[in-house]
Amino acid sequence: MSSLSSTSAFAALAPYGWDEAWADEFAPHDSEGLLPGRVVRVDRGQCDVVTAHGSLRADTAFVTPHDPMRVVCTGDWVAVEPAGNPRYVRTYLPRRTAFVRSTSSQRSEGQILAANVDHAIIAVSLAVELDLGRIERFLALAWESGAQPVVVLTKADLVPDAATLGHLVQDVETTAPGVPVLAVSAVGGDGLDVLTAVVSGGTSVLLGQSGAGKSTLANALLGEDVMEVQATRDVDGKGRHTTTTRNLLLMPGGGVLIDTPGLRGVGLWDAATGVGQVFSEIEELAAECRFHDCAHVSEPGCAVLAAIEAGELPVRRLESYRKLIRENQRIVAKTDARVRAELRRDWKRKGAEGRAAMEAKRGRWR
Repeated sequence: MSSLSSTSAFAALAPYGWDEAWADEFAPHDSEGLLPGRVVRVDRGQCDVVTAHGSLRADTAFVTPHDPMRVVCTGDWVAVEPAGNPRYVRTYLPRRTAFVRSTSSQRSEGQILAANVDHAIIAVSLAVELDLGRIERFLALAWESGAQPVVVLTKADLVPDAATLGHLVQDVETTAPGVPVLAVSAVGGDGLDVLTAVVSGGTSVLLGQSGAGKSTLANALLGEDVMEVQATRDVDGKGRHTTTTRNLLLMPGGGVLIDTPGLRGVGLWDAATGVGQVFSEIEELAAECRFHDCAHVSEPGCAVLAAIEAGELPVRRLESYRKLIRENQRIVAKTDARVRAELRRDWKRKGAEGRAAMEAKRGRWR
């Protein structure tokens, strides 16, 4: 067993998630005299790393490839030089999970927001009308990352009565099968004990739009005012970016929290599995369709359309499912020639069907 598995090393790093499996992964780097540490913040080629010997600042130049998916990010476990000016991160350990979104660039690259996450806390403000489609988008990315999603409805104290709050929670539960949905008031403390119990002992990343109350929620979970809080606009409930970097912080009840800047854009990135998890009831129905490639539009024997006609599946869910599937296919097609070819064939087939239908109509008009 590596010397890093000593009681003192584990005592220092265990609160940040260090365990026997990480020690085994790190063993080859231990023999090189490098230190293990967890990245708590990244900023312009530099990162703050917590190690068994305390916190240090390190340069990431050795692990800054052209691929943005392989850069050092908050939550990574890294091998860092014990001395030097500057000190360098030599490599990071294989990630157990990674929360990735599509960038806003025209090159459609992925951007890693956090690594080695156990829970993805999706903060949604109750101060504005619920956007169920956006919640589904966040959930798809969360499931795809390998983390367990948790939807937290913030600012519950602004909801006028318990009955209304119950209906809002139920709406989100229908949108998020298999996901805990908690209504929380960070100001009054309602629901915080349940949330703390759910996420304690692991690594949680806090996600949501600007103005969702993430910084207030983070302060409540951390037990102190660590994150700056800004007021949201009354007109639309939106806020400015209070958090500008991703920071990893210890929670007093155990575990760590990664707070992230508010996300204006939440693009999918190769998230087919995540989309399927969010819409698991549609995937299950699709397995019963007469045709294995059923598009759930007008095909005979479509179990999905039958569920809609019977009132068992909301039309909004199917429309949202189609939208995310199409978006994900476009993203994947930009890097996968096989998928591009399949999409072209599908477009040609639909075009031919459309032209045939139009010709048939014209024939009836003559």
